[in-house]
Amino acid sequence: MRKITFKPLMLLALATLTLLPTACHDDLLKQKPTTDLGASQFWKTEADATIALMGAYSAVRPVFDRDYYFDGQAEYTRVNGTSTTSGNLQLGDAYNGGNYNPSDYAASFDKYFRFLYGAVNRTNYVISNVNKMLETAAPGSVANLEAIAGEARLLRGMVYFRLISMWGDVPYFENEVSDLSENIGFYAVSRMPLAQVKDRIMEDFTYAFQKLPAAKPTGGRASKAAALAFRGKLQLYWASWNKNGWPELEGFVPDQVVANEAYAAAAADFKAVITNYGLTLFRGGDPGSIDALGKADILPNYFYLFMPVANNDPELIMSFNHGGINTNQGEELMRDFQGRSQEGSQTWIAPRYALADRYQLTTTGDFAPALVPMNPSTAGARTALNSAVNPNSYANRDYRMKSTLLWDYEMIMGMTSLKSTGFFPYIYQSYAQKVTIGGVSYTTNNNDNTNYGYVFRKFVRNYAGQGRSEGDYSWPVMRLADVFLMYAEATNEISGPQGDAIDLVNRVRRRGNLPPLGAAKIASKAAFFDAIEQERIVELVAEGHRSFDLRRWRALERVWGIANGNGVQTRDTWGAAREIYYRNTSVRTYQQNYIFRIPPGERDRNPNLTQNTPWL
Repeated sequence: MRKITFKPLMLLALATLTLLPTACHDDLLKQKPTTDLGASQFWKTEADATIALMGAYSAVRPVFDRDYYFDGQAEYTRVNGTSTTSGNLQLGDAYNGGNYNPSDYAASFDKYFRFLYGAVNRTNYVISNVNKMLETAAPGSVANLEAIAGEARLLRGMVYFRLISMWGDVPYFENEVSDLSENIGFYAVSRMPLAQVKDRIMEDFTYAFQKLPAAKPTGGRASKAAALAFRGKLQLYWASWNKNGWPELEGFVPDQVVANEAYAAAAADFKAVITNYGLTLFRGGDPGSIDALGKADILPNYFYLFMPVANNDPELIMSFNHGGINTNQGEELMRDFQGRSQEGSQTWIAPRYALADRYQLTTTGDFAPALVPMNPSTAGARTALNSAVNPNSYANRDYRMKSTLLWDYEMIMGMTSLKSTGFFPYIYQSYAQKVTIGGVSYTTNNNDNTNYGYVFRKFVRNYAGQGRSEGDYSWPVMRLADVFLMYAEATNEISGPQGDAIDLVNRVRRRGNLPPLGAAKIASKAAFFDAIEQERIVELVAEGHRSFDLRRWRALERVWGIANGNGVQTRDTWGAAREIYYRNTSVRTYQQNYIFRIPPGERDRNPNLTQNTPWL
């Protein structure tokens, strides 16, 4: 039985997470924490097991519900930092301290590593005790207890999946740790090879699929579809690693035969999710209505997919609930994505200039001419054809663009002291300044922590009544649209463009009011892959997927250029030079950015815990 050493900080995090209440089920929020009772008093009834499971959700949620920070490691989103604070375990403290820049980032996630293992331990606590209950359970209780164990195993599998996606080989343990002084073996653990950990995760996802209910429960609880979707995703990643290789992971040998088998298995699981459970895209995938440029009274359906109105929608196959007002369990999406005019928010995450050019035209279904950066002080800049500061340059774009971004003269609702302050126009580098538009006086949106010319509308509430940290949106960790695109990717790798996969990609495009893919986009495996990647970029932006995609596809060099090359000079809508990434970047740095550093503190305590080769 394999175990892992924890540093004291991990133990502190674990103890605190164990005591956190959960937002997964409202009627359990006020339940007494399980740790206030001795084992002899607890673990007697199914209700006890359910309460403990809610504690596991509370431990796992903080390592998934702010994944949008990871998008900063890719090319379309800039992360200026995190709004987490040391000691704030409830609101994503695990992410604090990470480097969310496109390069030099993989050394900075020691804290996240420890919190992931704290979440593993919390799920193990539930699994081991429910298994003990099953030994003497009445026949009428077995199915429910097995479902609780299945839910905990799904959560454990999700956490280990994240661990191997970042660190490759990792220590694996399946028993809870209560007192390290009695577990000297933890100080001698070795890393388990990737393939073996993957198999353990598969066992967890398969058990969960077998035991969870087919119908999606309320309150953020998991179903068979969630287990299948994660099992499919695990197999898709396994296929990617075996196809593209992972040379930075010592001892890993890619195998195309294994890759093909895994792509096929992934496709089968995704297909079952799509066809067997009655799941639909939010509001049927209909694009909805859109307001004119410079107005925001009417926003497309895609915008509302990321508002609490979508909580428990079938598209959110797996999500983590937040409690909202007065629960100390609110999400911080508005605080991270918007500025001071929205309840004093801080804009920790913002779009890069390159993102705007990814939104295609509703008229042609293809890309518009590239936007041209222009300083608005230049004569005619606000009206020049394709000028990035000309609001009309953004006409007839994919509806997801207006739902996701603010460009110059786009409106957004202001909020102060839980009340609406009316619409504010966003104008780059204009912070709470008076401006007249169409004869009406406005104050510009105060958003002074962005440097590319855009800010996000996605995730930002357009109604008052909640503070910046009091949102109650259920953060999606698995969406049906993602499953559609992963299915298309898997089948394309096996057989090239297939009719059902093309239809699924077109269904995702329809929510942007885009026409179906043209013949050239489905003419070959390579062309269809490009179309799938395009949809993953605009559909999933700022949800934490892009950096993981780039690593599993071995695409860092494709995006940033070869090692020791010129890299990428980024610019804003005015044409001003911003950050330079990957210029004269060494081969070793590229290698390090494909695999994360095992925390040195863990290795100091445990001499058997080896380091990933690029970090030696």
